[in-house]
Amino acid sequence: MRICKLFEAADPVISFEFFPPKTDEGAEQLLATVAELQGLRPGYVSVTYGAGGSTRSRTLELVARIKREIGIETMAHLTCVGHSRMELAEIVQQLVDAGIENVLALRGDPPKGESEFRAARDGFTYASELVAFLRQLGAPICIGAACYPEKHPEAGSLQHDLDALRRKVDAGADFLVTQLFFDNEDYFYFVRRAKEVGVTLPITPGIWPITNYKQIDKIAQLCGARLPTDLRTELEDVKDSVEAVAGVGVSYALDQCRDLLERGAPGLHFYTLNKSPATRAILARLRHRG
Repeated sequence: MRICKLFEAADPVISFEFFPPKTDEGAEQLLATVAELQGLRPGYVSVTYGAGGSTRSRTLELVARIKREIGIETMAHLTCVGHSRMELAEIVQQLVDAGIENVLALRGDPPKGESEFRAARDGFTYASELVAFLRQLGAPICIGAACYPEKHPEAGSLQHDLDALRRKVDAGADFLVTQLFFDNEDYFYFVRRAKEVGVTLPITPGIWPITNYKQIDKIAQLCGARLPTDLRTELEDVKDSVEAVAGVGVSYALDQCRDLLERGAPGLHFYTLNKSPATRAILARLRHRG
């Protein structure tokens, strides 16, 4: 099923994001993790895509197997990094042949060791160009795109970033998924500003349940996300206990999710880091309360 159809229902669309493991053993473990989450009735799961296509075959394999063997709808990430138009068209055809109907179109990060993004020969520089190309191919797919509540780290201003988002939407995107954030006011302000520039697509908030104190500052910096003072203080108070950090992170994310849904967010997209306990705990509590 195309993800854009899921948003036509009354229930929030819940989704999980995974990255492709490097080994066959890791891939099997990931499939087991996805199966554990099946009981939470996700609308879909997505699988990321390594820089320069480094996990291309694994991404294709996993989205096909998750849909075929577990029965959950899937979405494959697709980036501009290192790909010509012909290569991108071939990848899309492989996805379609495997029964995949959903793609998240991204520019992608520069390959490791490079500080600036450079388009491949006969490739694309912006995600909006990739979205437009996918539409021109005429493939029977639903196209998602990314957005940034606190603006993309490379954008000069929020308005500049909103203009770029509008170009993705005008090019043919069907729905949007945000980068992670920790202050819901940033999300709702962003949604209001997006509507002001004519973006009315569903904007699913991206949720990162914090389980690792040492990791979160690096991740937040890379993504351009701000850690609220109260959350940082709570984490620092328990930083020496892995269990306590996870407890704070899950509790904070749970409160985030409740507030987002109560105020009209169309769903929740969980960045799982290929692990299920935190996400399972949050959704179980959300649904128990509901």
